[in-house]
Amino acid sequence: MPVSQGILVAILGFGVVFFMLCILWAVIAIVARIEAVLAAKKKVAAEAEAPAAAAATATPNEVAYGSEVQLYDVDEKTAACIMAIVSDETKIPLAELKFKSIKSI
Repeated sequence: MPVSQGILVAILGFGVVFFMLCILWAVIAIVARIEAVLAAKKKVAAEAEAPAAAAATATPNEVAYGSEVQLYDVDEKTAACIMAIVSDETKIPLAELKFKSIKSI
């Protein structure tokens, strides 16, 4: 086999290997995107079911406040605003906070 034909076979071999690597990369990228979409759908479905399940088992005051809250000289709207501000400032979800009492100073 002449040298020019050997070089041509080597280049063709490298080309086939490179082409197959590109196809493999494309398949992996497609599978990763499909998996990400399915995981996102599963997460959204789980988040949608969690509050519904909690609301079904808890009383209305537990849903709104997390526990029974004693209010002293504060209306419910102001108490709700205070709880929302505390939750936002501390970056703790409102469902994880437990307020015992709120009073005006």
